[in-house]
Amino acid sequence: MSDTELLPKSKMEPVRRLEVFTGAGRRRAWTPAQKAEIVAESYDRGETVSAVARRYGLTPQQVFGWRRKARPAAGRPARDGDGAASGPAFAAVIVEQSALGSQAPVPANRSGGTAAIEIVIGAATVCVAPGTDYATLTAVLRAVKAAT
Repeated sequence: MSDTELLPKSKMEPVRRLEVFTGAGRRRAWTPAQKAEIVAESYDRGETVSAVARRYGLTPQQVFGWRRKARPAAGRPARDGDGAASGPAFAAVIVEQSALGSQAPVPANRSGGTAAIEIVIGAATVCVAPGTDYATLTAVLRAVKAAT
């Protein structure tokens, strides 16, 4: 009779999951393309982040982190394929006081009495009337910048 047969027997315990890690135990390096594929897969209909993470041996927190980094950051415009801002953006504005101070003549408004913005790029000045759509303004500014 063996020693284990003499021990008191308790209720049968359920089988537990056991993972055995083999190998060097180093961190894996995921390429940006692999990360993008995993993130895209996590957005597929019917998929959960946990299931996708488990399939690739990741934690759900890693996948959520990659998803967060893949989104455009708040306050930062999204970029199109050329690297140009595809959404609204802010530009630095410099207000210059003329040498004559408040006695300098104010030029007549060219837009028919409504306020306008003048953008100076090199030797070119672009007058932007209120209501100008974003696409038109972007195209004009890119053309002027390319020409200067």
